[in-house]
Amino acid sequence: MTLTQQLKDRADASATTKSAEDLDTLNNSVRVVEAAGIINNALKVGDSAPDFELVDAAGKHVRLTELLKTGPVVIAFYRGAWCPYCNLELKALQEMLPEFRAAGATLIAISPQTPDESLSTEEKHNLEFPVLSDGELEAINGFGLLHPVDDRTKAFYESSGYDLVKSNGTTGWQLPLPATYVVKQDSTIAFAFVNADYKLRAEPADVVEAVKAL
Repeated sequence: MTLTQQLKDRADASATTKSAEDLDTLNNSVRVVEAAGIINNALKVGDSAPDFELVDAAGKHVRLTELLKTGPVVIAFYRGAWCPYCNLELKALQEMLPEFRAAGATLIAISPQTPDESLSTEEKHNLEFPVLSDGELEAINGFGLLHPVDDRTKAFYESSGYDLVKSNGTTGWQLPLPATYVVKQDSTIAFAFVNADYKLRAEPADVVEAVKAL
């Protein structure tokens, strides 16, 4: 089953279990991001990816320019382990990891989560690619993906037990738009998928094809 279908199934299931008010809150969160035009700030194909240095779940420093020395880099920005759509995406990327490697690409995932939270994410999903912590929002801001969580959505998340301050640290109630990029060795972006709707993600097979086309 494709990731796109898995995400649709998850959204359909959620629609049957949540109240109309809660569903409207979540749908409104997408409308707020769309209305703010944040997606217009996101880097696009042909742009140059900014360098960044983040830490992985074990505390090791990972720098984009160093990774690019060995080949293209696939970057998946995700909101956090509390997001079921992000978890589906991470698992789908893990399943495609052999194909990314065969195509000569390095796969990394980035979220605002603390290293401890990232470690839990890696262990929970048996991920074999680096999960990086962007607690200072360096990469997330650099790619133009940052947006605040609106008050209505914040109240819903808090009532649902999602404590973003606990998972993200001082960055608190700020999240990246979920996005996937393929960065060429010269730092040029060759593939970009960014959407204001957190329920939509790039299909991993399409990302692999983008790497192969380089």
